[in-house]
Amino acid sequence: MSAQQVELNVGGMTCASCATRIEKKLNRMPGVEATVNYATEKASIALPDGLSVDDAIATIEATGYTAARPAPPVPADDAEAPRDEMSAEVVSLRRRLIISAVLTAPVVAMSMIPVLQFTNWQWLALTLAAPVAVWGAWPFHRAAWVNLRHGAATMDTLISVGVLAAFGWSLYALFFGMAGMPGMTMTFALFTPPGHGSDEIYLEVAAAVTVFILAGRYFEARAKKRSSAAITALLEMGAKEATVLRDGIEVRVPAGSLVVGDLFVVRPGEKVATDGQVVEGSSAVDASMLTGESVPVEVGPGDDVVGATINAGGRLIVRATRVGADTELAVMARLVEQAQTGKAEVQRLADRVSAVFVPIVIALALGTLAVWLLIGAGPEVAFTAAVATLIIACPCALGLATPTALLVGTGRGAQLGILIKGPQILESTRRVDTIVLDKTGTVTTGRMSLTDVIPAGGEDQSEVLRLAGAAEAGSEHPIAAAIAAEAQARLGGLPGLESFASEQGLGVQAVVDGHLVVVGRPAWLTSSWGIDVPEELTAISRGLEGRGRTAVTVAWDGKARGVVAVSDTVKANSAEAVAQMKRLGLTPILLTGDNERAARAVAAEVGIDEVRAEVLPAEKADVVAELQARGRVVAMVGDGVNDAVALATADLGIAMGTGTDVAIEASDLTLVRSDLIAVVDAIRLSRRTLATIKANLFWAFAYNVAAIPVAMLGMLNPLVAGAAMALSSVFVVSNSLRLRSFRGIADGTRPTQAAASEREPALAS
Repeated sequence: MSAQQVELNVGGMTCASCATRIEKKLNRMPGVEATVNYATEKASIALPDGLSVDDAIATIEATGYTAARPAPPVPADDAEAPRDEMSAEVVSLRRRLIISAVLTAPVVAMSMIPVLQFTNWQWLALTLAAPVAVWGAWPFHRAAWVNLRHGAATMDTLISVGVLAAFGWSLYALFFGMAGMPGMTMTFALFTPPGHGSDEIYLEVAAAVTVFILAGRYFEARAKKRSSAAITALLEMGAKEATVLRDGIEVRVPAGSLVVGDLFVVRPGEKVATDGQVVEGSSAVDASMLTGESVPVEVGPGDDVVGATINAGGRLIVRATRVGADTELAVMARLVEQAQTGKAEVQRLADRVSAVFVPIVIALALGTLAVWLLIGAGPEVAFTAAVATLIIACPCALGLATPTALLVGTGRGAQLGILIKGPQILESTRRVDTIVLDKTGTVTTGRMSLTDVIPAGGEDQSEVLRLAGAAEAGSEHPIAAAIAAEAQARLGGLPGLESFASEQGLGVQAVVDGHLVVVGRPAWLTSSWGIDVPEELTAISRGLEGRGRTAVTVAWDGKARGVVAVSDTVKANSAEAVAQMKRLGLTPILLTGDNERAARAVAAEVGIDEVRAEVLPAEKADVVAELQARGRVVAMVGDGVNDAVALATADLGIAMGTGTDVAIEASDLTLVRSDLIAVVDAIRLSRRTLATIKANLFWAFAYNVAAIPVAMLGMLNPLVAGAAMALSSVFVVSNSLRLRSFRGIADGTRPTQAAASEREPALAS
């Protein structure tokens, strides 16, 4: 039976358990295989013959959520609508939070401070608290109702029931009890006689719970990762216009209007408009954004070129072979989207606990009500005990547990050059055991620089560099630019050129100070210029290339005079960073599109044992998937478009901020600093932040759970619930603020101590 793979946008999910419920419903359809990702709000569904997309949408809607086909990605100029829609959602939540907080502050103050309880203060408190309990908490009430219709309970259920119970009892006490009498005051006592409470109101509890949980949802909404951002960034990379040859005349047209077979011109410095084949001209094409190769690729007639790569040399005429959705760039966009949607679903800790905690609390409250009624106590006694049980079990600190730790942790991370995109990725840092490092731009600088100037016997090193630099100054090739720039810097100036010519991919020739200087490959010097390259220089070149460097031979006046080598140099702290990764219990793997020799040379220099070289962009994601299939939990560090799919596929994607927007958007952590040490600090900080969140969640429940038995006995003043929530909130905030003291390795943290403390986070931070 063949399966149709479809993807749907899912709306209305409020927690990870919503995604689980939708996934279960879809997988109950005959022959359907589905995964639902709460983080990206997407469902990836394999539909067998006989079932349509409309059937899947109907199933999701019957579960209480919305579903629709995703709109096709559009270029940046047309992408404002989705951005505005997302912004509107956050703005709406922020507005609800601010208004609720302003109304709640005086209610809490009046309820907790007797001196502020003027005559009939309780009616002002009701006026202020009612909008908060109804309108402010409406998202929770709505979610609880949807869950109730489908026989499910989440943290939204507990929040809604707790808020409505506190507010409902306050209405009862005001209108039918003694709480509405003029001169009513509220005194605080830890324990009260059973049944006491008809003269107490719990409006501050209902309002405070709403505000705290709204704050948590707001911060979560701001941090939530948008899966469409990576796709938009990919589309923005492509050329916007192309120069098409029409009857021999060059015409500028939008790149999107190209069709297969069109001939278009690519001048030096321009982007290739679409995938095609060179029909005329030769040049060096910078494909590092797609292939990871640090050296531009030499192309000529018959060679294929990829859209969005940059022509670094001569003029090219290219015949379009793939356009639109068939280009390599578009295929990569689809791969990134599929990888993000297919990520293993992250169940947030609060939702995992609530899956068990919420039904138990509701059962305990109902059991308390039933027991008090069965033993002959009045309805007031039974209801007071049941309400107190619900109130004390609703931990407002839960709304602060994740966002406060995340805010403090991300704030400290920003100071260290680390951007954590959201709480959903923190668990991955604890479980990661393998870290895959892209070579170019991550372990290395990504820029060619001069490494060696070796003269032949009897020649002067400075003269070799001076003439080679002067000759290469006439070329735009990155290798030539590196030699010329270093010669200029070392010697303080270079002589002018009397003439210059270059052979694409082979070398350059120039007349400098009356000398005919030739710089290039030894075989070219011999075949085209009849220059005999001594075995001494040939051996030197082979040795340099064996260490991953690119070597060229320098000759003038018909004689080979020396060898000059350039290389993509290793960053200063890469070796130390790799050592620190090993101390954290991680296995580093070097992954690159470069050749095996260059990769092995870099790996040996930084202390990496396992190397995967000559890997194409799509294969990078395959390597990550292969490691995952072997049971490893993989972190991927990269900076190029060629790394985007692998970053999205990995359990934890870490992008260097000096890289492309696509890599940054596809990742979970972004490093503003290009220093690889920041990767170590990112993992340590993420693990510490996760440990803090765990501790916060534990105590957010512990303060309240400890008082549940007292509440069930009907002896707990419901105001204690407010005090417990305030105390747990203070603890959560204080515990989170401890993250401000986190120090990066570069700031002086002792590496061995840092590695030991962050190898496996404990419950408390």
